[in-house]
Amino acid sequence: MTRDRVVVVGDVINDIVAVPHGEIRPDTDTASTIRQRPGGSAANTAVWLGSLGASVDFVGCVGLDDHDYHERVFREAGVEPYLSLGTGLPTGTIVILVDGERRTMLTERGANSLFDSRSVTEELLSRAGVLHISGYSILDGFGVPGSRDLIERAAAAGAPVSVTPGSAGYIADFGVDRFLEAIEGTAVLFPNRDEGALLTGESDPERIGASLRERFELVVLTMGADGVMVFEGDTATRIPAPKVQRIEDPTGAGDALAAGFLERWVRDRDAVAAAEAGVFVAARAIMVIGGRPPI
Repeated sequence: MTRDRVVVVGDVINDIVAVPHGEIRPDTDTASTIRQRPGGSAANTAVWLGSLGASVDFVGCVGLDDHDYHERVFREAGVEPYLSLGTGLPTGTIVILVDGERRTMLTERGANSLFDSRSVTEELLSRAGVLHISGYSILDGFGVPGSRDLIERAAAAGAPVSVTPGSAGYIADFGVDRFLEAIEGTAVLFPNRDEGALLTGESDPERIGASLRERFELVVLTMGADGVMVFEGDTATRIPAPKVQRIEDPTGAGDALAAGFLERWVRDRDAVAAAEAGVFVAARAIMVIGGRPPI
């Protein structure tokens, strides 16, 4: 029997997204569109998966004050949540300042820093068609030991692992070698161009992908408006991004792409078809404010 359930592990965030209507003026007001949205890289991926009809479990850590809220939001999105409580800390919060395709993020990781990889139980792993890990939870959460434990237990359960690295800045602070050690054994890696360059020391997309393919079975390099490149075996396939009328907010585009990819890939392992599905979900994501699908 095909195991097509996706278990997503990682961060839950309360996003405050600000889109200024012009240049930010210091020491006075700048008219803006400001929205509060539930977010977090892993949580966004889980909710996009739910919106696509996938069977998905989410494992993460939140603060006590809004535990019930996040649980309800996941369930309404078709996601089965397994949320532990970060004692003494609030749910993580990020203030996101949007400037076209660029963002500036002011981050408090909050309860995410207390996430324990053992929260992902053997029962969850036993029914997973793929285990997806947000790199943020490695970089500011369970670290190398927790990541090694989780990937090795997933392998023992027969579940391939996919990883989104998280953030070039966080990886640089954490250490490239330590991060690569943490994610050894990953089957599918979803770096963006900046993360790929940091992990390999290369700048050309084809060289980034070829270098990463020496470590990982499948590399999906995301390149924003330039689409994605899929590196599998000795083959590199470029898939263009769909044209969109307007970019409202690029927050969560990579998370949405991973969701679109995994929803297809977990069923038939066709990486190119999965990436083609993924870029269309990412295009939907950049046309809304916040990192999750519109209600």
